[in-house]
Amino acid sequence: MDLAYGAEYEAFREDVKRFIEENKEASPRQSGTGRPNADQRKWQDLLIKNGYAARTIPAEYGGYGAEPDILKSRIIAEEFTKASLPLGLASQGVSMLVPTLLELGTEEQKKQWIEPTIRGDVVWCQGYSEPGSGSDLASLQTKATEDGDDFIINGQKIWTSTAQVSDMIFCLVRTEPDARKHEGISYLIFSMDTPGIEVRPLMTMTGYAEFNEVFFTDVRVPKNQIVAERGQGWFVANATLKHERGMLGDPNQAGTRLAAIIDLMHEETVSGERLIDNPLFRDRLVQLQARVSAMQFHGMRLLTASAKKEDPGIARLVVKLMGCELNHQLAALAIDALGELGVLYERSPHLRAGGRWQRSYMFDLGLIIGGGTAQIQKNIISERGLGMPREPKPARKEGAA
Repeated sequence: MDLAYGAEYEAFREDVKRFIEENKEASPRQSGTGRPNADQRKWQDLLIKNGYAARTIPAEYGGYGAEPDILKSRIIAEEFTKASLPLGLASQGVSMLVPTLLELGTEEQKKQWIEPTIRGDVVWCQGYSEPGSGSDLASLQTKATEDGDDFIINGQKIWTSTAQVSDMIFCLVRTEPDARKHEGISYLIFSMDTPGIEVRPLMTMTGYAEFNEVFFTDVRVPKNQIVAERGQGWFVANATLKHERGMLGDPNQAGTRLAAIIDLMHEETVSGERLIDNPLFRDRLVQLQARVSAMQFHGMRLLTASAKKEDPGIARLVVKLMGCELNHQLAALAIDALGELGVLYERSPHLRAGGRWQRSYMFDLGLIIGGGTAQIQKNIISERGLGMPREPKPARKEGAA
């Protein structure tokens, strides 16, 4: 069996390697999901210019404008992962809103928002979950009432990542109060500087305010700042959720993390023996390495379906569940590899890598819940992917309201 990519693709691989060697010193030390700094934006511009980020986004919207090519995408991911270099910005705006606008936005919305978003000049947050509407998102109560050419928004969102640093929000609101719950929602985009918006950070077990509460009090938003039509917000939201689950289960991030753990296990020792030579640790590593490879090849399956404009069905539905659990288990291996140093946190002088693995371990545990809990993901897989019947609702007790 010949698994070689062929001369054309091997030549492309050499181009990628050459770019990495010539530009690796310009790479930012880390890429986050908050507000990108100047180095991150400069790196993003360089990647877009050379076709390594925003590769298939049309040039008229600020992207590179290449035709989809699964193998070239795979080669880029492989070589950047080997070099431990970031593959550009990954955020709610770049990874979730931009593909939603490409699919469902107006021409004006695409031209206004895609380029500044992919270049990191505009940062977005997502207004979905509410205190009483988490797993049952369609029951959201944040409402928008009409006032001339505007909507007036009142309500609350919660678990809103990066709201404290965001310029804009894409937000689900109820515009049709008399419609069935899935049919009365609209998808609005508006500035976080709009009067009437209050952001309150929520401290998590990582020791950082990873999420926020957002309150809307008589927030005025023009009616034309809507994606698709009134009452179609549930349809648009599901398009965004599709991309969110792909972002949270990104196999390239898992590959980068795996490479860092391999380096760690070459460096850490127990009784003079490198952990990479310890059979128990090595077995755990190989098991996780196999799962990372499976996720990467699964990602190629999804790219193939996307290029052919096919619905991958259950193949897409498993990504978030499997990816988030895998990332947490990778962080757990790193914590164990650090031994007693793995329990340190915050400002200990003996902390390794600035506490990267400790924070990842706790944050990734949260992501098994966030973006749709593991239990909800399993229900989605069973019902939408496998066609199994929905779990029956408990019968009401006689006399209950």
